Amino acid sequence: MNLASKTKDIVSHFDFRFAKSLGQNFLVDNNVLTKIVDSAELDDTSCALEIGPGIGVLTQEMASRCKKVVAIEIDDRLIPILGETLSSYDNVEIVHSDALKVDFNKLFEEKGMDNIKVVANLPYYVTTPIINKIFKEAKGVKSITVMIQKEVAERLIAKPSTKDYGALTLLANYYSDVEKVVKAPPSCFIPNPKVESMVVKMNIKEPEVDVKDEKLFFRIIRDSFNMRRKTLLNSLKPVGLPSDKLKEAFAAAGIDEKRRGETLTIQEFAMLSNVIYEMM
Repeated sequence: MNLASKTKDIVSHFDFRFAKSLGQNFLVDNNVLTKIVDSAELDDTSCALEIGPGIGVLTQEMASRCKKVVAIEIDDRLIPILGETLSSYDNVEIVHSDALKVDFNKLFEEKGMDNIKVVANLPYYVTTPIINKIFKEAKGVKSITVMIQKEVAERLIAKPSTKDYGALTLLANYYSDVEKVVKAPPSCFIPNPKVESMVVKMNIKEPEVDVKDEKLFFRIIRDSFNMRRKTLLNSLKPVGLPSDKLKEAFAAAGIDEKRRGETLTIQEFAMLSNVIYEMM
């Protein structure tokens, strides 16, 4: 059964009411669905982790291509629906939980997952915390292919000195290589969201910059973008170095203290954070 084309009927049959608080917009466009799964490059050696399966449209397509799908669903009303729509797939497991509270590494071990690829139509409200959690906590994940709000996607793929370039850009580029897959207008979902969406793929990699203290590195990045119009010298005062020492750090890193955070590359942020680390 093609679930995408049957979504309205299934929702009606189960008298399901969409919860705005959970960001529920179910994908019903088969072309976009195919592009998501194709770009994720699933095969019989890979396992997929899905967050927010809805009624199982994406889950079903992935299950036909990969070794195992583990889907995390927070809405208890969807669990019996998924039990029916995915009943013919013995390589799918539904975990009824909040993905933000799941210990991913423990889950991977318990479910015997390896060669893991995260593939999801992410609820907009959890996009950034979920991506951050996967990057920093989930071991063994090879890639993240997700449908997200277009505005957030543009921040992930942004270049320095553009309005979309910021802390999220640098987080994504530290842990992965990011690529745009496809845009999805509101008509691709029910109910129609008020904004456009985009699928992006993040191929996980070892960081290409040498950072002596990741916590400090990301704090410097965050502080640099908290007030985008401020110079770096003013933005980084909360780091804790006296003003004269902070000026020394900029000089040692070869970075003009009057620049703004949006103009620095990830390599420059790494250099600056390492110099500040040595001075603290």
